[in-house]
Amino acid sequence: MNRFTIAILVNNEFGVLNRITSMFRRRQFNIISLAVSETESPTFSRITIQSEGDTVAKQQLINQLYKLPDVKSVLEFNPEETVSRELLLIKIANNPDNRSGLTAATEAYEGKIVDYTKDSVMIQMVGDSRKITNFVNLMRDFEILEICRTGIISLERGSSTITKNVFI
Repeated sequence: MNRFTIAILVNNEFGVLNRITSMFRRRQFNIISLAVSETESPTFSRITIQSEGDTVAKQQLINQLYKLPDVKSVLEFNPEETVSRELLLIKIANNPDNRSGLTAATEAYEGKIVDYTKDSVMIQMVGDSRKITNFVNLMRDFEILEICRTGIISLERGSSTITKNVFI
């Protein structure tokens, strides 16, 4: 199955997210990543969803999304023409035996220690999903206390915007 990321511009109203995710459920698409926020206009919200499925089913899903009254635009991202990022907060047990390795790994991955206590170290990491996943896998050599990842967010390179494709 192919992984894909789409952005959906919707009316910023109660219940819209439920209707969008229900469409994925009905079409039997697993949502890998989900990020929702207000846009530059408080009238609209932007939903970025990463999922996987075959090309025909994905196109049918996109066509069905366009039929929902609150959907104003749908954009499938081409990975080569997109900047995508994810945020990770990870809390690791702090002990003298792991400090130097933990610090070295954090620096190598361009992370940032955002909280340091006697018992734990919290690291912030921003990057593409592969970088985040690789860092988490590296941290499995330490005692992971907690992980929190945002959904992927993406924008097309250049001056193109999702609002250029708005239909009413």
